Amino acid sequence: MTRTVYVNGDYLPETEAKVSIFDRAFLMADGVYEVTSVLGGKLIDFDGHIKRLERSLNELDMPKPEAFDDLLDIHRKLVEINEIDEGMIYLQVTRGAASDRDFVFPDPEEVKPTVVLFTQNKPGLADSPAAKTGIKVISIEDVRWGRRDIKTTQLLYPSMGKMMAKKAGCDDAWLVEDGFVTEGTSNNAYFIKGNKIVTRALSTDILHGITRAAVLRFAREAQMEVEERNFTIEEAQGADEAFITSASTFVMPVVEIDGKAIGDGVPGTRAARLREIYLDESRKAAI
Repeated sequence: MTRTVYVNGDYLPETEAKVSIFDRAFLMADGVYEVTSVLGGKLIDFDGHIKRLERSLNELDMPKPEAFDDLLDIHRKLVEINEIDEGMIYLQVTRGAASDRDFVFPDPEEVKPTVVLFTQNKPGLADSPAAKTGIKVISIEDVRWGRRDIKTTQLLYPSMGKMMAKKAGCDDAWLVEDGFVTEGTSNNAYFIKGNKIVTRALSTDILHGITRAAVLRFAREAQMEVEERNFTIEEAQGADEAFITSASTFVMPVVEIDGKAIGDGVPGTRAARLREIYLDESRKAAI
């Protein structure tokens, strides 16, 4: 089935969708994006994603697209047209397409942002087999640019990190800078010791995860202690449990880091419970 996508105000078959070769996302990675999950045909954490999108635009001095206030309606229409029960919607906003390539930003009065959305149908997204077995990660050096808090389309190194993990027979990679874990390639990283969850504090070093915020709130409500600080790979390897969070994986247990089993080498009860709580509460609040 051919998807219907959204490009600059038009709903089009994916085979007919086009963006200029001079678009700055293509030439300069000058764009930002968000991915919103869909469960039961409804949007998960939509408000958080839109607030972060607005922040990303502001941080890059990129104007809001004219369609900004209509994004909820656009998301819902794409869900309906493409009959998405479980899946994701990808949203990208770029600085637009000037008449030629130039490092200097184009005049926002003359060049309007490019807005693209498309759906990804993922039946069984919430019931992922990986959540029952856990994933294995490796550690790699974090050599990304310094503003990881802005959700830009500069994803080459995270892609390389995932390929490094795949080559090592693992599922993902945790990034390490100055001896401390920053985050995963496309997720936030955590470990659990006793009744305490440890994760890196918010800063420009990591993405301010929308799922992260919700999960930590639910953890505190469940009387778990949360400590936001730097931690090492070795510390995480000695933990009782470890996990990641993201909009597409929700809460995903990590059972091995750099070849060392975490705890008993199987998903722990606390991460499983956090996943259950997150999915239950997110479904209730979904729009």
